[in-house]
Amino acid sequence: MTSTGLSSVQIQALRQQLEEQLQQRLSQMESLKASAEGGTAAEMSWQDVEVAMAATDRAIAETRRCLEMLDNGTYGRCEQCNADIPFERLKIRPLARYCITCQRKREAA
Repeated sequence: MTSTGLSSVQIQALRQQLEEQLQQRLSQMESLKASAEGGTAAEMSWQDVEVAMAATDRAIAETRRCLEMLDNGTYGRCEQCNADIPFERLKIRPLARYCITCQRKREAA
């Protein structure tokens, strides 16, 4: 077990999931850029392409942040209360920053 309560097997599974998501998002960004540059985004307005690119860029940055946190041993901790985030939650939401209790508090505010 690591200091975050995740086993090495769990960490490896989460790393693989995050790396796959990163590759998908990078591919998505390339596709959006190609559509924008080639003018082939007929089904999407220029504004829609810009919004999609911004959202994809944020997701790429967040995924990279999670991979860095895995590398430095801080991934899987709630950013508010510092409690371990359960593996089951991370498996479903690998970009989760908060435990369920803190997430609910944030959503209620």
